[in-house]
This record gives sequence, structure tokens and C-alpha cells, in this order.
Amino acid sequence: MHQSHSSPRSGIGLRSVHVRDLLSGRAPVGFLEAHSENYFGGGVARQQIRQIAEIYPVSVHGVGLSLGRADGLDRAHIRHLKTLADEIDPLFVSEHLSWSGYSHSHVPDLLPLPFIDEALDIFVDHVSEFQDRIGRQILVENPSNYLAFAELDYSEPEFLNLLVERSGCGLLLDINNIAVSAHNLGYDPVAYIDDIRADGRVRQFHLAGYQINEIENGETVYLDTHGKPVYPEVWELYAHALRRFGDVPCLIEWDTDIPALDILIAEAAKADIVRAEMREVRHARTG
Repeated sequence: MHQSHSSPRSGIGLRSVHVRDLLSGRAPVGFLEAHSENYFGGGVARQQIRQIAEIYPVSVHGVGLSLGRADGLDRAHIRHLKTLADEIDPLFVSEHLSWSGYSHSHVPDLLPLPFIDEALDIFVDHVSEFQDRIGRQILVENPSNYLAFAELDYSEPEFLNLLVERSGCGLLLDINNIAVSAHNLGYDPVAYIDDIRADGRVRQFHLAGYQINEIENGETVYLDTHGKPVYPEVWELYAHALRRFGDVPCLIEWDTDIPALDILIAEAAKADIVRAEMREVRHARTG
């Protein structure tokens, strides 16, 4: 199975408004992340992603496969993804710990899984099938949560650890999602990170900005909108994750109210500064 390699610098999401600038000159970022479904067809978009991949390392991040569905994977979707991956040889192929479709019905949301044995068995089978069909390890991203199921067999970190152990996949640890879920569901985000095994399977981080909505009685809910700079608490969690998991490649996500390219590059540069600081901390401990 093809194993992806790491990137020395942090990356940014590939958005259509920046394609011309990115093609005109080499931006100082480690890699670009493309939403895979945007490039399943031919035409201009497919031509552009091939051109981009000749200049920058590229990762592909899916939102539509619905790995957690109970009725079998969409084989056509997987064939489209394999063809794209074979053309551009991405750094990473990633998907979500969620489901979004059943039979012929699909929703434009990443719906939560119940962390129970039956859901784990289905998810392991689907991840294994996906990896076998595309011939590559995939990364699975932890979700942002707003509600919790009442009766579960596992915590989210336990579920992810077992998924990695049984399927051979890697993890895309979204630090922003951890902060959002921890606030909304009332748990400790540092403890969540510490409960993920530090065995080399955390292959990538995501950082983003959330939206704070006040609901009632002064209570707030965090929404994972990817429309703001990274918050200080998320930078702190990111530093903790780097101390725990090592120098893992990081990507800045910004999907709404997309700013100028220079702003995204500056956020990626900030992530690199934190990575460099944490490398020095690790070297000091081991030296």
C-alpha cells in the first residue's frame, strides 16, 4: 500500500479564488489541500489541479464518501477518487469520522456516529475497503460535535484508537474540532489529545477558526465554520499536540469569508513557528 510522505512546512486549503496566484508563482507553503469531490469531473478544474500538483505537494480531503453509512460504500465515488489520486499522487488522502448518506438519500452535513461496537465494525470494514480499492493509507478526521449520544461503548478517542488498530488507517487530528467539541459537550480538550495513542498514526493536523454563538442565559455554542483566524486556545492545544505526537504536518483551513492569500500564508507561517518552538522543546528534553 502506498504510504504518504510528510511535509516540512505547514499548508493551506486550495480555494478557487487563489488558484491564479498560486499558479503564477511558488507560494511559501508546504502543501495545498484540495476537496477531492471538486475535481472528480474533467474540464478546467481537473486541468488546474494537475497543474497545481506539478508545483506544490497536494493532499486530497473528501467530504462526500460517507464512510459511516450502513448500506455499503459508493463504488463510483471511490473510482473517481482513485483516478484523481493516481494522477496527482497526493501527500495524504483523508475523510471524516461521520456519515452523510443512506440508499439514494444524501445530506450536505457530516453527521455524527454513535461510538458503539456495531458502528465501529462498519467503519473498520469501510475504511479497509476504501484503502484496498485505492491502494493507499487514508487518514480519518475527528468531527466537530454539538450533541452527544446517551449510551456509548467508547469515548471518541477510544473509538479512533481502535479504528486505527483494526484498519491500519492514520488520523487527521483536527485541533479546532477538539476545541469546538470540548466546549459544546463539556470535556477537557487536553485529556482528549492525551487519550489518542502516540504511536505514529497521527499523520496530519488541521487548524481553523470557529464561530461563537450565544444561545440563552449567557451560554455559548461553538460552530465549526472555518471562517476566522485560529483562536489562542487552539494554538495552545496545537502546541500540546506537537509535544505529544511530534512534528506532524499541519494545514490551515479557511472555507468561509475567505481572506487574501497572504493572510492564509501568514497563518501557516505561524503554525511553522509553533512547530519550530516545539522541536526545540523536544530536543531540550532528549538532549
